[in-house]
Amino acid sequence: QVQLVESGGGLVQAGGSLSLSCAASGRAFSSLDMAWFRQAPGKEREFVAAIMRSGGGTYYADSVKGRFTISRDNAKNTVSLQMNSLKPGDTAVYYCAAHGRVWRTVVGRTRYDYDYWGQGTQVTVSS
Repeated sequence: QVQLVESGGGLVQAGGSLSLSCAASGRAFSSLDMAWFRQAPGKEREFVAAIMRSGGGTYYADSVKGRFTISRDNAKNTVSLQMNSLKPGDTAVYYCAAHGRVWRTVVGRTRYDYDYWGQGTQVTVSS
């Protein structure tokens, strides 16, 4: 079992920046593919970014490409999401997700590709 704990959400003005962090425990972190999803009120949970366990390949939703950066620190068992040039449309609860399906060689972009979830952290961007 993997436990994920997010931190770093908050309120920021449009154009500002926030950094989210997710601490993982319970399994070798280097064996996990990690991702961030978000869910706005009344909307489906959507993929934001992912980073692979091997080589650390990164993938982004088109809506955040060029503004958000996902990274991981295997020594600290953490994954981070640096969010710049934030827009009101980025307002949502952000969730850290992980899976340890070592047979997968392609990035997961749906919620069904991930087995473990954090409790979520609120990000609010004011106009």
